[in-house]
Amino acid sequence: MPIYLFWGEDDFAMERAIAQLQGEVVDPNWSAFNSETIPGDQADAVIEGLNQAMTPPFGMGGRFVWLANTTVCQQCSESLLKELQRTLPQIPPQSTLLLTSPKKPDGRAKSTKLLQKHAQIREFALIPPWKTDELIANVRRAAQGLTLNLTPAAVELLATSVGNQTRQLYSELAKLQLFCNDPSQAIDADVVAQLTIANTQNSLQLAAAIRDGKTSEAVGLVAELLRLNEPALRIVATLIGQFRTWTLIKVMVDSGERDDSAIAKVAELGNPKRLYFLRKEIAGITTGQLLQALPILLELELGLKRGADPLEWLQMKVVELCGICRGGSGK
Repeated sequence: MPIYLFWGEDDFAMERAIAQLQGEVVDPNWSAFNSETIPGDQADAVIEGLNQAMTPPFGMGGRFVWLANTTVCQQCSESLLKELQRTLPQIPPQSTLLLTSPKKPDGRAKSTKLLQKHAQIREFALIPPWKTDELIANVRRAAQGLTLNLTPAAVELLATSVGNQTRQLYSELAKLQLFCNDPSQAIDADVVAQLTIANTQNSLQLAAAIRDGKTSEAVGLVAELLRLNEPALRIVATLIGQFRTWTLIKVMVDSGERDDSAIAKVAELGNPKRLYFLRKEIAGITTGQLLQALPILLELELGLKRGADPLEWLQMKVVELCGICRGGSGK
């Protein structure tokens, strides 16, 4: 099938997939003649893309037409829909038409339903920062794809440090590739810490500092994270996810639930073995404190979305959260 729809916010992973697809379709010697990128905001971009896709390739190889950042799956006029219905089934096998968008296709739109019939659809979603198991699995897959042998501790450190930033992950793995002369030799966490930007300034550690009521450390972590250009809303998303996981586990444990599989399912843990460590993390905090923290975190997110100063607002709410987690006692 020569039609593809790629969508999602992980732009780096999408770029890699686009480059791979283009390499499979286009003869490099004829790339200047057979590769076309059409910005989605260009007037009549979809019509231009369809016309290019219907044009036979010149010379060797196939034709690759990329309609970038299109909104056709969010809004599509009746006249454009008719053109899509007429043209998509007729695109020759020598041509590949790729449509990309950072936004999720609207499943109610007729254009989306049409593409579901004629196109291969791939999602490139960012892994939620609090889904540690998935982040670790992502690092492991990326390392294996580059034939890098990392110890479990090194994989975990890298996952904690780069989070869901795929571009940064591959940048750090490239450094490790240059260092490693022997693919059979495992790279340990110490090497990762020395050669990459692996550091202790991450949002999960901020969550731990808040949970432990360490106000000075938490306020310092906020400043450092923002200095490292970590988006404030991403920091808050991690905090909300982590506190939500802690709260779900604490509530179920306090209710008398002893089935680890049941608790892991409710808490959306891919690996139930993590439950042992998560239980230890919340041993010193009560269900009431966790439940009090969640509305503060939502206030924090809302304030940032309304334009509050990130540093001032984050630090103010972090101080409040630390106070709740300490039980309202002093510093």
